[in-house]
Amino acid sequence: MPIRVTIFDDNRARQEALRLLVDKSGDMICAGTFDNCVHVLRDVKATSPDVVLMDIEMPGVDGIEGLRLIRQHAPDVLILMQTVFDDNERIFDAIHAGANGYFLKKTPPQKLIEGIRDVLEGGAPMSPTVAKRVLEFFQHQPAAKTQSRFDLTARELEVLSLLVKGMSYKMIADTTKTSFHTVNSHCKNIYEKLHVHSGTEAVVKALKERIV
Repeated sequence: MPIRVTIFDDNRARQEALRLLVDKSGDMICAGTFDNCVHVLRDVKATSPDVVLMDIEMPGVDGIEGLRLIRQHAPDVLILMQTVFDDNERIFDAIHAGANGYFLKKTPPQKLIEGIRDVLEGGAPMSPTVAKRVLEFFQHQPAAKTQSRFDLTARELEVLSLLVKGMSYKMIADTTKTSFHTVNSHCKNIYEKLHVHSGTEAVVKALKERIV
């Protein structure tokens, strides 16, 4: 079954470019395109996406609010945010609202396609400049807690450190010489112990709490 991708972007030219990019990827189809998030729940229900590509700056209901609505009513849908902005406020608003990844619109097309595949494998894809901002932000925060507070095992710490490096579940499995199923199990345990619901949340918490 092809990966179903739904696109929310108020720029019609970009919307069409993304549709063509997805449809020509070989393993994906564009399930629908929309100009805003005014009817986001109806649109998501109608298109049944595996992944949503969500612009942040849109009229009416913007992408952050659309993200929150989808997360509340369709929590299993994976959402990759897109924006021309890389300021801290938008990045962390998106992550805290439940985004699974964050890309700048200048991201090369192939990297965006790889990001869609990575997020389906459990990764938390981000544009390099976004990942750098996240890392720099938390490097300047005061050191606080340690991994002992969260009772992570040595293997879980290893898996979490690889997630922080931007690896997908498949890449982590290859690196640790374990199965995809085993990595998935470790990540579920990590999310439960950290009280988070996605890879991006786990990465942010790992950096914020100085866990890795």
